[in-house]
Amino acid sequence: MPLTVRRARAHYNASGARDAHLHRDGAGVDMETGAKKGRVLATIAWTMLGLAGIGDVRAQTIEQGLLQLEWGDPARPAPGKARLAPRFNAHLVKDDGSRIALDAAQARLAAGDLYVLANRRVAVSFALQGRVMSSAPMIQAIVPADRVTQSAPAHPANARVMAAAPVGGNTRWVTLMCKFSDIGTEQKTKAFFDSQYGDAVGQLGHYWREVSYDKINLSGSSAYGWFALPQPRSHYVTKENGEDKADLRKLFADCGAAADATVDFNSVQGVNMMFNGDLDGYAWGGGSCAPLEGKTNLCTRVTWNPPWSFSNLAPLAHEMGHGYGLPHSNNSDGDDDTYDNPWDVMSDGWANAVSDATYGTRPKHINIFQRHRLNWVDAPRQQVIALGDLSTRDIALDYAHLPASGNVQMLVLSLSPQADPYATIVYILEARKRQGTYENALAGDAVIIHKVERSGTAYSVDADVPAANRANNEGSMFKVGERWVTPEGSHVVTVKTQTATGFVLTVGPLRIMSSPLPALVRPASVSSPSTPIQAVAPANRNAIRAKPPARCGAVHLGNVRAAVCAQRER
Repeated sequence: MPLTVRRARAHYNASGARDAHLHRDGAGVDMETGAKKGRVLATIAWTMLGLAGIGDVRAQTIEQGLLQLEWGDPARPAPGKARLAPRFNAHLVKDDGSRIALDAAQARLAAGDLYVLANRRVAVSFALQGRVMSSAPMIQAIVPADRVTQSAPAHPANARVMAAAPVGGNTRWVTLMCKFSDIGTEQKTKAFFDSQYGDAVGQLGHYWREVSYDKINLSGSSAYGWFALPQPRSHYVTKENGEDKADLRKLFADCGAAADATVDFNSVQGVNMMFNGDLDGYAWGGGSCAPLEGKTNLCTRVTWNPPWSFSNLAPLAHEMGHGYGLPHSNNSDGDDDTYDNPWDVMSDGWANAVSDATYGTRPKHINIFQRHRLNWVDAPRQQVIALGDLSTRDIALDYAHLPASGNVQMLVLSLSPQADPYATIVYILEARKRQGTYENALAGDAVIIHKVERSGTAYSVDADVPAANRANNEGSMFKVGERWVTPEGSHVVTVKTQTATGFVLTVGPLRIMSSPLPALVRPASVSSPSTPIQAVAPANRNAIRAKPPARCGAVHLGNVRAAVCAQRER
């Protein structure tokens, strides 16, 4: 993609966000109403695509509509069995209800951070037919065509924050219990599904309040059913290239239609569908549209859950996270398995998890960057260490789960800027503690370091070589006395002490003195966590892939860890 496209796209994202027509905490969206509100904004999108330098805009194919993302997550594999690969679908839902399938790889590149645009109105520029040798049109750019309240002040050094739409307040979900016409089993009762939304410890209402620092609640959420689907399972789950494939649109349309007379879909922000049979080996989460409430297309957050998913709150919370627009997290072992980071329910929800006699496996928290995506980390709890900052300071990093922390909970290390702001690579540090209703089975108390790459995926850093298959190893937990150096050598982090509320870190530049090891400077005071996230500078991806400098071996002695040695790149 031309650099001018990326710059113009970032400029458009920063150009303004005031009143959201499709706010993330809004109820179901009527596509017809959204179309009227989006026409003026489409003119802005058209103009920005012209400024992007992609050629004669009048000759391009530019479509607008709702960006719909669907994540498919496989069941936990049996011992000794391989896990199925995740699935991912992206569609543009036009105002007339028709859908355009988007190539996932192209869409990620064209949008910069595709996930912050989930369930929002966008404009998509396609290449002219004949310019590319493909049956599907090449995506050149995706920009928002709505206006949103930003989750942080816009800054060109942190493009993924510019486009973010916060989630807050009441997010009422409804459960629709639907059974296939050829399967009579009803695994759980309505009372069970109602209780899942409760505010008691171990229930989803309590979980999402805790994870969001009380920024959202599920008040008014309730269950309905069981409803009978008009068709057998084979009508909804068919074979494609030898594999089961669930027709998610049919499932939502028929399950929603069965409940339409009972449920007021205009007042809900999400729909959890529970089916009494397996789907295609996956549970799904994201967004979808269906003809409900007399509308041609009512669009909202949706999850599709087979029995193994709704019997455990961890996968159900995972799919709801996708409904909120959260992507997967990952570890840094370089394989294709995204479910190997047990520090985030949006990756490995099964390992290092607490069990519940009623609700199965409980969900762990999401990582601090995922919280920030949804605007749940207040600015005073964020601190950025800018590139070129020569100060050495102590920083109190409080545990991420603490709801009323007065210290930093999200520490960002800024690296070298890039001309393309969406090429940003930053390192984000958080502190985690093995305690509480949802986190009592974590691997330990430690500082966890996340590398945030293009498209907004967070990879936990592992100092072991090779990186472990699952990030519950010692190499992924940075503890007292251990030191870590950013790939460019621009920042050195030492875990100085553990406190009752977290850790104290010493952070400063790399200093090469008479010894090959960077000096550890211990200043007297703890810094004030006053710098918000908008100052993050982009990083040089190529530099990270480059051969490690000669000091690498020396830095990786004893308790000292250097990411240029230890981190394995995808």
